[in-house]
Amino acid sequence: MSVWLESAPVTLPSVQEEGEWQPRVIGLDLSLTSTGIAGAGWALAARPGKRRGHERMDWLLGAIGLRVKDGADLVVVEGAAYAQGGQAGHHELAGLWWLVTQFLWRHRIPYAVANPHHRTIYATGRANPAQDFPRKERSRVAKGMVRSVAVERYGVECEGPGRYDQADATILAAMGLDWLGYPTVPVPDSHRRALEAVRWPDLIPAAAN
Repeated sequence: MSVWLESAPVTLPSVQEEGEWQPRVIGLDLSLTSTGIAGAGWALAARPGKRRGHERMDWLLGAIGLRVKDGADLVVVEGAAYAQGGQAGHHELAGLWWLVTQFLWRHRIPYAVANPHHRTIYATGRANPAQDFPRKERSRVAKGMVRSVAVERYGVECEGPGRYDQADATILAAMGLDWLGYPTVPVPDSHRRALEAVRWPDLIPAAAN
């Protein structure tokens, strides 16, 4: 059974002038069980259900392709969390990452790679925003903080089992828009410093005439 969790778009005051061209940037938080996909004002979680192995890979690649291959100017993909390199399924997740980036390369879609710390700094201003909490609670609290930013700063209602994946993808998309010079909302410099460490592509979209 496949599950798509879609969030309702919410309009926020933008730093862009009304009617001004804006590049189409997609954020991807890759996961074997719940991949977050987001753009400006929307997010969803692509959940392959009981699919496994090649079938799951094929389904996820198809779900992602539907959102990026027709008109995406830039895709920001979350890179590996190397500290978690020994986790079960790591090799399969790495395989998904390469399949997706190969797909983007083949379709000539520029993509950037941001690691989890880059994303968290851009959202909260800190790489480890929950470090003052007990160790066993830090991951959950940090995910909740990022989700709160996605909701409150960007107006994307990340709900359901894939809410954290939606939120992560929302932040990645916002990073890409900011780097291109089209931030949808103002972000403090203490957060924007994360952009300096991201592996950005050489090619950037030109504004539509």
